[in-house]
This record gives sequence, C-alpha cells and structure tokens, in this order.
Amino acid sequence: MRERVSTLRRPAVGGAPPFELSYVRTGPRTATPALIIPGGPGLASVLPYRGLRRRAAAGGLDVLMVEHRGIGRSRHDLAGRVLPADAMRITAVLDDLAAVLDAEGVDRAFVVGSSYGSYLASSFGARHPDRVAGMLLDSALQSTEDLALERARLRGLFWDADDDLSRGVRRLVADGIDERVVLDVVRAAYELAGPELVRPLVRHRPGLAWHALAAYASRDGSVARIPGIYEFDVVGTIAFRELHYGAPPDGLPLDPALTYAPLAERYPAFDGEPNDLTAAVAGFRWPMVLLSGDRDLRTPPEIAERVARTAPDATLVRLRNGHSALDTQPMALLNATRRLVRGQHHRLPAEEPALDRLRRTGVSARFPPLLQALAHADTVVRPRR
Repeated sequence: MRERVSTLRRPAVGGAPPFELSYVRTGPRTATPALIIPGGPGLASVLPYRGLRRRAAAGGLDVLMVEHRGIGRSRHDLAGRVLPADAMRITAVLDDLAAVLDAEGVDRAFVVGSSYGSYLASSFGARHPDRVAGMLLDSALQSTEDLALERARLRGLFWDADDDLSRGVRRLVADGIDERVVLDVVRAAYELAGPELVRPLVRHRPGLAWHALAAYASRDGSVARIPGIYEFDVVGTIAFRELHYGAPPDGLPLDPALTYAPLAERYPAFDGEPNDLTAAVAGFRWPMVLLSGDRDLRTPPEIAERVARTAPDATLVRLRNGHSALDTQPMALLNATRRLVRGQHHRLPAEEPALDRLRRTGVSARFPPLLQALAHADTVVRPRR
C-alpha cells in the first residue's frame, strides 16, 4: 500500500511561526473516518504506524493520522528551524486536528486516542464537540490528579505487599540500586509480561534482562530522540507545562514522579491543564469505548472505570494487557474501532476473550519473549541471592 503524505500550512499563532503540518489518510473514503492519535508526547504518526494503517485499510477502516507539531515531518518551520517551545500548546495541537478535518472535507470523525493521545482525544471533544462522531480512549489519561492512583497501584504491587515481588524490590533498593531505575524496570516488565517476568528480575542481581529493560524504560538527564519515531525534546514542553510531568515527589518509595525528574530543569514549570476532563466527559453525548489493560500501571484501570461511570454512553472493555493497546495489542484496538464505527460497540465486553486472542504484532510482540529468555539465562548463570 502506497501512502501519500499530505501537508497543510499552519499559520503563525502567538509566538509560533508558520509551518507545514503533515498527515496521512488511508483506506476506503467515508464521511466519518477514524482519527487515530498516538501517545507520547513524542511519538510520531507517519512512520511508526504504517503497518497499523495497512491492517486498518485491509479491514475497511478509513484512517487519518496527523504528525504532531514538533515531531517528524511536522518538526520544522518554513525556514527549516525546529519549532520553538511557544508553539507547544495542547489547544494548538487540537486546532491542528480540526484543520486537517477541514482540509479533508470531514465534518465529524471517530476520534481514537491512546495514552497522551487519549488526553488529546478527550480535549478535542471538549474544544470541538461538533466534530466528534464517537470516541475510543485507549489507556485513558484524564487528569494530573490521577498521579495519586498511579502511586497507590505501584506501591500496592511492588512495595507494600508481603510477597516475592515487594520483598525483591525492597531488597534491590536496600542494596543501593537507584530507586527510580528500579521503578522504571519493574513497571515496564510488569506491563509487558506480568509478574512472571518481574519475579526473576527482582530475585537476582541485575543481569541482561534488567539492563535491556533499563535501556528501554529509564530516563537520565538526556532527552531521547529517534528522528521520525520518537522525539520528546520539543514536545516535552507540553508534558511539563500542561501535564505536570515535573510533579514534586511525595517522599515515599517508588514514586512515579521520579521518572521524569532528571529532565525537569530543561522545561517550563507546570502552569495548569487546559481542561477539566474529569468533569467534561459528563457532557460527551457521543458513543465512547474505553480500552483498559489489567496490567496498566501508568493509566490504571480506575481511570477508565471512572470515565465509563461518568460518560452518558460509554462501554468499558478490559484487556489482558499493559499500557497502550495501540502499541502492544493493535489488532484489538482496530477491531474495537470497527465496532465503534459500525455502531456495534456495546458488543465489545462480550468479545473481550476474542480480542485477547488476536495476534500481537510488531516489536511489542517480540520483546517480552526475548526478555523472558534473557531473564531465564540470568537465573542460570547467576547464583541465587
């Protein structure tokens, strides 16, 4: 499938210069496409999700994906300079999405967002409610206040319990391993493969599997950038200024606020969220689907459950998964999107076992078995502690 990347001139607004916004549309043309928004902030749309769009088109979905300003093909202004921090506002990103709908002659779309993308999807509904035909929130992110839920879930699993997981984590911290790195590694392991991967990691001194996960999940004072795939450096301004990634630690063990602490001095301080999404969803009159992974530690299931209770027409779908079905269980997300587009979303809870059985694809499908093999090798070559 050959894709045509379209561009749209975006005007100078505030301190932001004009630039070319890129987007792709694939599949059979319909009046109401699915506008799929990936997570981050920092994930590109055009390059990383070509396979997803190919599978979506094969299943009859009309898909739009917009390259987020400051990332990939939407990274530079007309003079070739990287977009400045002043260009990074959630409201500007939302208006980019609306402008693409206008350019494509689309009045309304089914808005599908994953993680940070779910925050954009809900915010799009609050700012442009007349443009939404339906909404799917995958790993729903709704409020900076939900950090309390994240802390409680992490500590309940890995610190407070009287079991092998918590005892192992406490032992690693007592042995002097950086608590932030311990958190990042065990959280990633649990989300990717569950307690079966965490147990060997915390039972022994860090080995190959540990170091692979640390490279994958933990951050130091540098800003990760994989051009055209993941570019946090510029859009990190949104993360800190509007999503409170620099929230102060509470002084207790395993605080997820520590994850981005090494980057905080590079970015502006938090100055408030653009919307109260927790309240706004009560006014969302369109059909909604909430995909929630039972191992999700970054957007715990309690958030999706709250949205499902609050929104007038919401269907909660529980998956045996970690964070972001878009990236780890994409076939489940595409099937749920098709149900939503066809007005069949209320069938989804009964179809949860079938969704879980769908083939997993991409790096996310290959990484957990590799990690488990490395963890097994570590148990063979390293003595028990």
